[in-house]
Amino acid sequence: MNDKLWKRDEIDSPCVKICVVHPEARICIGCYRTPDEIAGWSRMTPEARRAVMAALPDRAPRLAKRRGGRAARLREGGAG
Repeated sequence: MNDKLWKRDEIDSPCVKICVVHPEARICIGCYRTPDEIAGWSRMTPEARRAVMAALPDRAPRLAKRRGGRAARLREGGAG
């Protein structure tokens, strides 16, 4: 059997199996891709995949903003 037949020279998916799209940022909280990028990944050219991969690190801070959770609600006089 020739192992080269089974090798694929593709850019791996950035999926980390935490597949939840943030409702406001509209990116996956696991891999930072948009729903369209996730759905189209298998059909993307290597160039398009590289472009998405290059954009992902800049997207992470969009999810890092925190509202403060319970402590913020208590400071604002809301219910705890």
